[in-house]
Amino acid sequence: MTFTQTELDELKQAYASGALRVTHEGKTVEYGSEADLLRRIRLVEGELRVSSGHPAPNVSFASFSRG
Repeated sequence: MTFTQTELDELKQAYASGALRVTHEGKTVEYGSEADLLRRIRLVEGELRVSSGHPAPNVSFASFSRG
């Protein structure tokens, strides 16, 4: 799928306003919950990051041992 910055902006605007219905290029999608909409936002952000040559940041967690 090809995503655009405009689509991402519209998703973020809907999330910020508490709306679950988003219309983009004449198509309307209604998300079941804010969590569903947020997952879509994260998906689009990730795809745009990869397509622009900026892969997702590498994340690691520290661990400690007492002995």
